[in-house]
Amino acid sequence: MSDATRGTDVSDRSDMNGTSSHTGEWLGRYAASLIPVFGVPQTVLSHGQGCYVVDVDGKRYLDLLAGIAVNTLGHGHPALVDAVTKQASQLVHISNFFTSPPQVELAEALLRVAEAPAGSGVFFANSGTEAIEAAVKLSRRTGRGTIIAAEGAFHGRSTGALALTWKLAYREPFAPLIGRVVHVPFNDEAALSAAVAEVGDDLAAVILEPIQGEAGVNASSTAYLQLARELTTAAGALLILDEIQCGMGRTGRWFAYQSRGVVPDAITLAKGLAGGVPIGALVTFGAQVTGLLSAGQHGSTFGGNPLACAAGVAVVDTIETDGLLEHATAMGAHLAERIAALGHPAIAGVRGEGLLRAVAFTEPVAAQVMTLAREAGFIVNAVAPDALRLAPPLVIEAHELDTFIAALPGLLDAALADAALAGGPP
Repeated sequence: MSDATRGTDVSDRSDMNGTSSHTGEWLGRYAASLIPVFGVPQTVLSHGQGCYVVDVDGKRYLDLLAGIAVNTLGHGHPALVDAVTKQASQLVHISNFFTSPPQVELAEALLRVAEAPAGSGVFFANSGTEAIEAAVKLSRRTGRGTIIAAEGAFHGRSTGALALTWKLAYREPFAPLIGRVVHVPFNDEAALSAAVAEVGDDLAAVILEPIQGEAGVNASSTAYLQLARELTTAAGALLILDEIQCGMGRTGRWFAYQSRGVVPDAITLAKGLAGGVPIGALVTFGAQVTGLLSAGQHGSTFGGNPLACAAGVAVVDTIETDGLLEHATAMGAHLAERIAALGHPAIAGVRGEGLLRAVAFTEPVAAQVMTLAREAGFIVNAVAPDALRLAPPLVIEAHELDTFIAALPGLLDAALADAALAGGPP
């Protein structure tokens, strides 16, 4: 990536937005005005360029999380800025009585990169959980009622998506949710086969993530997804793949299912689709599945608005013209190989694909490493007690990754020492 593509350096621009308040003041105002569903924010970010963000006190961070796999092109990418600026000057929103060129262009682009057959279609929403809700309604149109999902799954927090999500702490406070959802162990072929047989003729869909991001970046095997395809085809049910976190080039392919030799009946998208502008999508494969939803059976006020779709077109175009699929593959391999080469005894390995990775530790110190990393100028995520998630912008360069890799042994040693002093793992 060139400097122009990745954006200019922001290390000396501590007040781009004209904000002089410090982190403590902003956090106080946050606590006094927002519902605390996210807990206390780690810091208050002001602006960013390329793969870096800066907080309101002027501290600069290498963003190795990209808004949790959202900022596909990093921050302030000229292609995205230009597209949004141009579209905002023309049309931001129109009702769904109408369409717009960006909406049609983005739908066409998604069908093309998904290699969807004739008769396929796209429904645009505003988020991943909305895309899952559309997928649930699609499955209901089969005339059947049971959905099989996986243990460890995260599909969203609205009530339909929440019923598919595995974590009890997310589900239990809002019970009862929609019924007839069966969870099976992830990547367990025998368990999936048994569940499909037990549900029988009531099976509407199997909904799976090719890579479970929130569960710790756990990838499905090719055999597992191929079996899911075979079982659902035989049962006359839908195979719906949640590509919300792992799609849009993050794994080095447009979508993770493409490396596993399966063709789903539908996929859900969001996160990186528009590079940070809110959007979601349900993509249906073939005329029969697409025809399950007809006029008036689903909708969205803001879904498919011109602004979000123009951003999505810019993201797809830039991934193609800048070779970001190949770049994500190369940078992901670089990251995994360099971390393995550290030979640190507390690093158990690196899992994932492309630029969706987890660094696994031998001890449950990921939260401490995350905090120390932030203090050192790196944004990462403790996705599990013993795993650190990395999902940087697809434009990140090797020399940027190397700064974190070089710092990791020291961060890990400090975390282990802190844990030992606190009476935790040695």
